[in-house]
Amino acid sequence: MKQPSVSSYYRATATPYEPYASLQGRQEARVAIIGGGFAGLNTALGLAERGVRDVVVLEREQVGFGASGRNGGFVFGGYSLGESALHHQLGEQRARQLFDLTTAAVQRIRERAARYAIPCDVVDQGIIWANWFRDPEVLRKRQRLLADHYGVHWDWLPQEELRERVRSDRYSDGLYERNALHLHPLNYAIGLAAASSGHGVRIHENSDTWRLRKENGHWLVSTPQGELRAEHVVLACGGYLAGLSRQIDRAVLPIATYVMVTEPLGERLDDCLQTRAAVYDTRFAFDYYRPLPDRRLLWGGRISIRNRSARAVQRVLTRDLLRVFPALKGVRVDYAWSGLMSYARHQMPQIGSSGDGLWWAQAFGGHGLAPTCAAGELLAAAIAEGDEGWKQFADYGLAHTYKPFGYLGAQASYWWQEFNDWFKTSLEG
Repeated sequence: MKQPSVSSYYRATATPYEPYASLQGRQEARVAIIGGGFAGLNTALGLAERGVRDVVVLEREQVGFGASGRNGGFVFGGYSLGESALHHQLGEQRARQLFDLTTAAVQRIRERAARYAIPCDVVDQGIIWANWFRDPEVLRKRQRLLADHYGVHWDWLPQEELRERVRSDRYSDGLYERNALHLHPLNYAIGLAAASSGHGVRIHENSDTWRLRKENGHWLVSTPQGELRAEHVVLACGGYLAGLSRQIDRAVLPIATYVMVTEPLGERLDDCLQTRAAVYDTRFAFDYYRPLPDRRLLWGGRISIRNRSARAVQRVLTRDLLRVFPALKGVRVDYAWSGLMSYARHQMPQIGSSGDGLWWAQAFGGHGLAPTCAAGELLAAAIAEGDEGWKQFADYGLAHTYKPFGYLGAQASYWWQEFNDWFKTSLEG
């Protein structure tokens, strides 16, 4: 069996660009953003679009290096917490306001990809939520909740229609979310960086920030080759923590997830999918997958506290793939990788400020493209205009994760949910 590439498919097919130079010497800016992923780049572009051009983005590796350039590429509304829990915790009005931020972000992502001509393979064909179980109530319950409390309608897909689109006996019925899309996330991140740079934002790759301190009313950000003096600092590091603020870093758990991409399948892809929509299923430990423009299949899933080797990711995910599409037995996997997402105990993004020019945006928990876009807009509006919309996330603060015990708790919770999925499946025969 061929060893899959340790590089991701996204990195192998990334849009070429001239690398951004590392920070050199002493510089000044109104806003310093640490982290060149979606949260940081959306904040930078949001500031630039509001006329704030004196912005610097510092990235330890390359733009989109972390989860932003390694994820499944799904763009849809909502948060990891789920609509039901959000409604229960905040009530109808506040829950809908937060949810609406993400559906507006889906539209903003569409518009930015078009406005800035970002070559990120946008497929605006919606997403299918396929029922792993026989009981349709899990679908009906969510469909009613979204319609009654969030003003969102998902179409019912009876089993016969779903199996015309997704040719697997594994699923029963499904729901179709039209206001959703999928794309090449790394190329989208590269495009956001190019758009920000075109507006005057200064981006520095290979600039590891090793110290952050306050001095004479300004923040000083130190890197190995330079120092940046700024009025505002935004920490947007996700699962790849910068180690600059203990309070902020200890509020998230970096959790790994896995993705692989098959060889080009040609007509075999048509035997599996008669849709360009992306797909995920109703289990807690769900699979997610989507067809790629070059006739490959991208497949992702699992959550773990461990990064794994490409070979281990391939082995685990291939088992999952064959449970859904057994006809793909023997298919070659060309790419397999893992990456770190940031999770909070409350399963919601942490978007906030200490009130002295320090801001943060993290814990997007595997649901990141729309929420990171929303977060960037909230922080940009706060810094540029004094807008207080970011305070809508005040209920979801920097809750301590108690590492390393938090890792054990997260893994145990995942295994318990995975067992529940298995047990429910076994009961259905």
